[in-house]
Amino acid sequence: MRATITGIGHYVPDKILSNSDLEKIVDTNDEWITTRTGIKERRILDKEKGTSYMATKAAEVVLEETQTSPDELDLILLATVTPDMPVPSAAAFIQKNLGATNSWGYDINGGCSGFMCALATGSQFIESGRHKKVLVIGADKMSAITNYEDRTTCVLFGDAAGAVLLEPSEEDGSGIEDFIMHLDGSGAEALKIEAGGSLYPASRETVDQRLHYIWQDGKTVFKHAVTGMADVSEKILERNRLTEKDITFFIPHQANYRIIDAAAKKMGLDTDRVVINIDKYGNTTAATIPLAMSETYRDKKLKRGDWVVLAAFGAGYTWGSVLLRWAID
Repeated sequence: MRATITGIGHYVPDKILSNSDLEKIVDTNDEWITTRTGIKERRILDKEKGTSYMATKAAEVVLEETQTSPDELDLILLATVTPDMPVPSAAAFIQKNLGATNSWGYDINGGCSGFMCALATGSQFIESGRHKKVLVIGADKMSAITNYEDRTTCVLFGDAAGAVLLEPSEEDGSGIEDFIMHLDGSGAEALKIEAGGSLYPASRETVDQRLHYIWQDGKTVFKHAVTGMADVSEKILERNRLTEKDITFFIPHQANYRIIDAAAKKMGLDTDRVVINIDKYGNTTAATIPLAMSETYRDKKLKRGDWVVLAAFGAGYTWGSVLLRWAID
């Protein structure tokens, strides 16, 4: 028995923050942003709404399209670095919003690899036989932790959510076939939000020093991301006796077009098999992979039986790959 994706959906806010809009805020320009990141615009959620709002909207699409009643859900796993509050979990708000009275759940902080961490976790709950319907969501309101006076980071991030429903399947050639996940805490200093936790609780000093915003050493993260995503994706193919020629789509984390392009070339993949939507949404952290996968499905490009490789790299460092066979008609 394998865990299989039986439904998928996404949500993006209506408000668009374009490169030309950012030109009016910080010292930057469209050419600089596009050349270095591949991003043209990103979506921004209303200030009075939290991550759980977007996650709920994406989940509702999945439930409607699979004709699943909220009370059928066993478990809700939310991958996010921007929960509505430190306590309780944003998964609790989603459970309440959906009316999923029989479900339990929790948040998973895996950085930009968070959705894959949640997908791997959810698949094991299904394979154990303990659960029949697991909702896995990746959602982040990155605008809430972005310093719009820092031109090196504010051009990168946007807000979005994507969700999938996992169910058991006995059918050959469908489902989540394998996953490989890694964690290397030596990279913690290269990508972080320093304050707001138990080490540096919120104070006037931490606020004044802008330590509650995301910060990264871009060059260092870039180098590790290219190698990490490509190597782990090649490894998952090798141990499943597949080659890049077997893969229909490579769906990588959308952090930077140059990272995606370099990883794809390292794997020997043609560009037409690499899903890229960073130009429209920027880096939405835990939402990038389910958002890209959902759009690819809605564009009628994914077909039952297609081999798909997911890959991500993020804070921690965390990185990994998931191999799956598409099972939705």
